[in-house]
Formats: sequence, C-alpha cells, structure tokens
Amino acid sequence: MPKTTPGPRTRRTMTAATRAAAKRAERGHRAPEPEASIAGRTVLIEAPKNGWEDPPEPSLESFEEDAPPKDEAEVHPRGRRLLTLMLGALLLAALVATAVLGWQYRDGHRTESARTQALTAAQKAAPLVLSYDYRHLDKDFARARTHLTGGFHAEYGKTTKAVVGPMAKKYRAIVKATIAAPATGTPAASVVSASPDKVVVLLFINQVTESTQVSGARVDLNRVRMTMTRTDGGWKVSGVDAL
Repeated sequence: MPKTTPGPRTRRTMTAATRAAAKRAERGHRAPEPEASIAGRTVLIEAPKNGWEDPPEPSLESFEEDAPPKDEAEVHPRGRRLLTLMLGALLLAALVATAVLGWQYRDGHRTESARTQALTAAQKAAPLVLSYDYRHLDKDFARARTHLTGGFHAEYGKTTKAVVGPMAKKYRAIVKATIAAPATGTPAASVVSASPDKVVVLLFINQVTESTQVSGARVDLNRVRMTMTRTDGGWKVSGVDAL
C-alpha cells in the first residue's frame, strides 16, 4: 500500500492533539487541587502560583504588643508591697504598745510595792535616827547608822560626832522620838511621792526631851520629810528634812 503524507491541516490537528495529551499527562503527575463544596457541587480551588505556604511564626513583637502595659503589670506587686508594709507597721505598733503596757504594769506594780515597803521602813527608822541618850551615845548612833545610806550616812556621822554628841554629854540630854498616832491608833505617816527605787515619806514626830537646860520634859511636835532609797540591804534613809 502506498504511504500517504499528511497534509498541512492534518499536521496542525495532530500537533494540537499531541499538546493536549502532553498537558493531560502533566496534570496526572501533579498533586490534586484542593476541593471545596459549594451548594452540593465539588469545585477546584486553584493553588497559588508559588504553592501553598505555612503561616508565619509568631514573633516576640506580637507577644509584646498583647502584653499589658508595665504600669498595669506592676499594680499588683506594688499593692502587695504596700499591704506588707502596712501589716508590718501595724505589727510593730502592736508590739510596742504591748511592751509599753507591760512596762507600765510592771512599773506600777513595783511602785506600789515600793510605797508599802518604804513607808514601813521609814516608820521603823525614824524613832532610831531621831532619838539618843547621853548615857550610851555611841550605841545609839551606831544603831541609827544601820538605817542610813548614801551621803546622808556620812553626814549623820559627822554631825553626831561634832555637834550632837558633845552637846548631849554636856547637858545630859535624852531625846526620845515617836511617830504621832491619832485616836485611831494609825501612825501619822504617808507617802508624798514614789517610784520603784525612791520614796518620800511625811512623818509627824513627837520628841520628848530631857536635859539640864529644861525643867521636866519638853514635848516638841515636828513634821519630818524622810527620803527612802532602795538598796541591796533594803529600804534606807537617804535624807531627813525638818519642816
């Protein structure tokens, strides 16, 4: 059979068919296009020319933009610090108040105890300090000094040795002091002021004096202010003033 040469039109038709077949073959190797369903029909969604890309990773700037302002973020820490300081101040004030009240209570208790003890000691010391007998002056003065303390102890020793002793011997003086007692029998003595370590006592003293300078016995009514001081040996006289 003789060969037939295709004409120009036939060649154009073959060329178009060849290209169409090549395109179909190329589509067969590509990944299937995404599909979407619209109104029950499936349609193809054309992929972008550069292909499908993953979304970009979030940046630190995006988180910083979403974060609250610094002033707002610091509100709670500052509030907590302020609350802590306030609670600390209240606690300190409570501790100080407790310490002050405790000190006042102890000081008040010590002062009340001092009033009682010093008053008793003054009532015991006054008759001995303000009495003497020319017949046994050394004994009387020595006994009186056991109730004295501080500068008054030394002053009493000098006065009795230089003035009272010689005068008592010269005029044969006998002085007996007692604390006045009203009809109730309670000694006329009271506390003028008091602290835990120092108490001032007011005493009403009756002094009966006998000597060659007077006929019979002379009675003197005196008011004496006696300062009492706490010592290791108890409450003792640290000052005597006649009023």
